[in-house]
Amino acid sequence: MDIYSGKSLHIVSFNVPYPPDYGGVIDVFYKIRALYRLGIKIHLHCFHYGREQSKELNEICEKVHYYPRRKFYQAIYSKVPYIVGSRKNDELLENLIADDYPVLFEGLHTCFYLNHPLLKNKVKAVRMHNVEWDYYRSLKEAERNYLIKFYFYYESKKLKRFEDDLKYADKIFAISKSDYEYLRLSYENIFYVSAFHNNDDITSKPGKGNYILYQGNLSVAENNQAAMFIAKKIAEGMPYNFVIAGKEPTSALKKEIKNIPNIELVESPSFEKMSELMSNAHINLLFTFQNTGIKLKLLNSLYRGRFCLVNSKMVNYTGLERLCVVEDNPNAAKRDITSLMDAEFTMEDIEKRKRVLDAGFGNEANALKIAKEMFF
Repeated sequence: MDIYSGKSLHIVSFNVPYPPDYGGVIDVFYKIRALYRLGIKIHLHCFHYGREQSKELNEICEKVHYYPRRKFYQAIYSKVPYIVGSRKNDELLENLIADDYPVLFEGLHTCFYLNHPLLKNKVKAVRMHNVEWDYYRSLKEAERNYLIKFYFYYESKKLKRFEDDLKYADKIFAISKSDYEYLRLSYENIFYVSAFHNNDDITSKPGKGNYILYQGNLSVAENNQAAMFIAKKIAEGMPYNFVIAGKEPTSALKKEIKNIPNIELVESPSFEKMSELMSNAHINLLFTFQNTGIKLKLLNSLYRGRFCLVNSKMVNYTGLERLCVVEDNPNAAKRDITSLMDAEFTMEDIEKRKRVLDAGFGNEANALKIAKEMFF
């Protein structure tokens, strides 16, 4: 929109947001793209570790700065959480104070300088991707390695204390309604802005598919736990084909699936392959054991897939439960699968999705919410 054309905004990202191939960076990248389409000049600052500098970001950003993330041993003993202390960088601070542009910090991870006196007169906002201390507590519960479990416990405690620094933010953008309700108990100027995603239109196909899909980053303990649950409690013994797809599946999951003949494992599929799997599945089966944030895989499945069968923690406080079949009990989920596999996905189902998703989950509408708060 013309009122934002030429305005400049600093965005501090916890990682290089290209390629947009996992939850957090998907939100960052498509947010940048949506703000760019409003005419806003993005000055992007990103910490890079395990990801390369990206020429694609230069096409939608005025300037891109890269900073090394501090090593584990350099930051783990700090009083601030490791995910925050490892993103302390003096050059970043110098770049942020060089002008009067507002700053959007992506996640608590990037908020080391949120309360710095040199930024006192700047408009500062934080995009909360999770209630991080609670997320890390959930990671601790899902983890089996005792050393890693202790790390998650210790980090959760530090994140809980550091969260108090949000009082220095002028605006806070919560990614889910549950996070919004939690944050507004302690802070002012809280706004609900749903997750950004790589869907401009609903591309779901009417008709039928012949398999049920579970997908996610399978190296993450939460997703591994969900995949194991689906394999053992739901898929095994059913007369339907299941596909479990995602990055870096664990050896335990591979071993489990090897013994269940109606499950196919697709390891580390490309973006195009994963999109194809979502689009052609008859049911996108999405279970989670962490009631944290809004799951981008749920949004992607609703924009691209047919039926979505989920458990309640996947949709609580999202407003998306009306577009899904919701079931927590595995035996009841089996009955739902049997019923859905006989059903046609119709144009009426697609129109219902369009009404709900256009109203609260479109990237342009969400970019306008952020732009309004950052500049007016």
